[in-house]
Amino acid sequence: MRAGLIIVIALMVVACGGPEPRRPIKVKSGSFFKESVERNRLLLAKEEKIIQEIISKDSLHEYEANSNGFWYYYDVKNDTAQYSPRPDDQILFSYNIRNLGNDTIYSMEDIGPTSYTVDKEQLFPGLQNAVKLLKINERATFLFPSLQAYGYLGDGEAIGPRTPIKATVELHTIIINQDSLNLKSQVK
Repeated sequence: MRAGLIIVIALMVVACGGPEPRRPIKVKSGSFFKESVERNRLLLAKEEKIIQEIISKDSLHEYEANSNGFWYYYDVKNDTAQYSPRPDDQILFSYNIRNLGNDTIYSMEDIGPTSYTVDKEQLFPGLQNAVKLLKINERATFLFPSLQAYGYLGDGEAIGPRTPIKATVELHTIIINQDSLNLKSQVK
């Protein structure tokens, strides 16, 4: 009887070992990501070529390239203002969005004045960087490739996926964050 009990206990211990996990049948490589990166490079090159053609045909404006991957020119420049928005500053600005053919997608009236805390709220990437280039009462027009605009998804409404855009942005007011000024004076 004792030998039978030992055999039953031994069988229970062996049976509780648990199932062996299955190994994947197919090992995935990084080819999907490599192909995706290559598609993005080609898309960006195509959009940049279109933007460069627009710039070369526009003899009225002097465009500046930005290190964030977009181009712009000033419609109205304020040479007397010294301060550009910094993180945590509260700004009020207006903007419109057009396609690269200059057809209006959203007018300034459609969007209305926008209040924004710099780098603390969500805007599309290009606009988030563009507002930091302006001073009070300046207006500039920006050409954004789709990666700096609404990217792969669009805005879910009038702007489709992978759509480069043109936006005119006007900065109305800046409420300076006092902590930014105090930090700046301590650095000097």
